[in-house]
Amino acid sequence: MTVAIKDNEFTKSGDFSFSESDFRMIADLANAKYGLFLQPSKKALVYSRLAKRLRALKLQSFRDYCALLERPEGQQEHQHLLSALTTNVTHFFREMHHFDFLKSHLMPRLLEKCKAGESVRLWSSACSSGQEAYCMAATALSVDPNIARYDFRILATDIDPKMIISAKRARYPAEQVQAIPAEYRNVLIANGRSKDGHFEISAEVRSLVSFGELNLMEDWPMQRLFDVIFCRNAAIYFDKETQAKLWQRFESAMVDDGHLMIGHSERLSGPAMSALKSVGITTYQNVSSANLASPTSSIGEKE
Repeated sequence: MTVAIKDNEFTKSGDFSFSESDFRMIADLANAKYGLFLQPSKKALVYSRLAKRLRALKLQSFRDYCALLERPEGQQEHQHLLSALTTNVTHFFREMHHFDFLKSHLMPRLLEKCKAGESVRLWSSACSSGQEAYCMAATALSVDPNIARYDFRILATDIDPKMIISAKRARYPAEQVQAIPAEYRNVLIANGRSKDGHFEISAEVRSLVSFGELNLMEDWPMQRLFDVIFCRNAAIYFDKETQAKLWQRFESAMVDDGHLMIGHSERLSGPAMSALKSVGITTYQNVSSANLASPTSSIGEKE
């Protein structure tokens, strides 16, 4: 997932002039284009992240940088701006309760749906460098090693093209194995071992996942509805209005009894609250359809 700048980074003063109007221009662009919410208190952090770009571009001030961002030839710099203002923090099987819920409570029903000849679609909507999506695939394979024979697929998207490239590479440092429960290692890791300080994701897992670049603030090109959507630890960095709109869009993108998983620090808000019922720890079921029978029984702690 893509997350906003950390609070414990500080600027080194004196290199570049950085006015309030410079900060506001950058903050407004980041909000309008990427949904990032940069409060005035983030000014020093924005400076520390973007000063490297100014040096790389040999610019003399943030005024020059803002002018570049506004020019047609500066459009490609917008992607560097995004990468500079965000940091991707994730690991395998992060917030394990979601994968446990997927395996025990959702996969049996989704497998029945597959066997009946229906399509099943899962979406990792802020996938970062791919670990979340690959864990979703490994969870499905742990329920049925032959699930690829059915119309079962996982879409994984992220706003940062660098993260998509990394995810498609499917190669990770060996120390990340420690976060993978033993029961999933043979499914997830190619040849069941690391090599040259890295390990690769198995072909079986990779075959279930398709990656693509997507800005959640823009139009979504997907035509099919999703049975399960993961969007964890991303919306917390949007303002309240943007969060409410995003939850509502997810609700509209799900099948009638679909499920949404969000991050442990996130809360539903807006119209989606009447359509999405809490059925577990930061896990919600779409109950908006009048034709829906009974929602999944609530388990675990409600948040």
